[in-house]
Amino acid sequence: MHLARLALTDFRCYESADVTLAPGVTTFTGPNGAGKTNLVEAAWYLATFGSHRVFADAALVRSGTERAILRALVRSGGSAAGRASTVRDALIELELNPGRANRVRLNRVALARPRDALGTLRCVLFAPEDLAVVKGDPDQRRRYADDLLVASRPRYAGVRSDYERALKQRTALLKSARAAARGEPPGLEIWDEQLVAKGAELTAGRLALIAALRPLITASYADVSADERPVSVRYRMGSERSGVLDPDPEPAKLADVMRESIQRLRRAELDRGACLIGPHRDEIELRIGALPARGYASHGESWSLALALRLAAFGLLRADGDDPVLMLDDVFAELDAGRRERLAELAATAEQVLVTAAVAADVPARLAGARYAVANGVISDAG
Repeated sequence: MHLARLALTDFRCYESADVTLAPGVTTFTGPNGAGKTNLVEAAWYLATFGSHRVFADAALVRSGTERAILRALVRSGGSAAGRASTVRDALIELELNPGRANRVRLNRVALARPRDALGTLRCVLFAPEDLAVVKGDPDQRRRYADDLLVASRPRYAGVRSDYERALKQRTALLKSARAAARGEPPGLEIWDEQLVAKGAELTAGRLALIAALRPLITASYADVSADERPVSVRYRMGSERSGVLDPDPEPAKLADVMRESIQRLRRAELDRGACLIGPHRDEIELRIGALPARGYASHGESWSLALALRLAAFGLLRADGDDPVLMLDDVFAELDAGRRERLAELAATAEQVLVTAAVAADVPARLAGARYAVANGVISDAG
């Protein structure tokens, strides 16, 4: 799979941009603030319907305008990685309307459910923000897992959406009960079951994902860091210390664990007006050797582990068929010479690599390819 064309209207700093891309490596260089990251952010949004930098769409629309339009021509098949297949083109068009519903068209046909276009473009993005997956709060690791789960199995977009709806409704009931200082509100048990059903399904998906990722993360960390210490990934169901570690992935058993926890923490939930049970409270624990990566890993180790997580994601998606587009956003300047060369060696195997850098010299020679200069929201061929 590769991104053959990316066109933007009123997205971030771009009044208009249209760039044609080919398989292999394409590098975008320019000073900080020129708009390089906005390009990979646009591609990521077309792949996931979310930004890796902000949660609200309003920041993505160029100042003074009401909407942004993103278009991508995605080409799949051909002879990537030695596999011959029929070439297929798909056109994704996305209209961002802050405060209103976004609109999505696939091959010029409007979609009633935008998530039906998920999987058309698949990307793996490594950016400086990824350090938060290793060093930040649990929600960063949950987001990493859920984004990858949807990318590999798009049906989980609906599961996640249904779970978030149940969580919102159940939390509203708990808050209203706390505010009114009354007992259990009517209807809570209905949302208990909705939360359990969708929560167990989402958790089962995460557990299967992590089981598939474990050997890939271990191998990628060794490749990038040359560190002989093992890396481990464990899933803790429940944020409390008594949470269940690496639970049985059978959905029915996960549902039983959630029901028991709901009954045990019912009083605490009513007192706090908060939903204390569910995958939104779970943790994905990362360890290097015997110690948790969060709080103990050095800066270099954290970079290596963050890279390993993205390379493992790339390996997982590649195993499904076409390579995803690999995007490296301003990362080489942050790496020492050894990690820089090892990353370049691994990245060079991808069908398409999009690289951004402030200085062209930061990009290893192994990743030579097409070059564009970016300045003041204008993209020009740099030879």
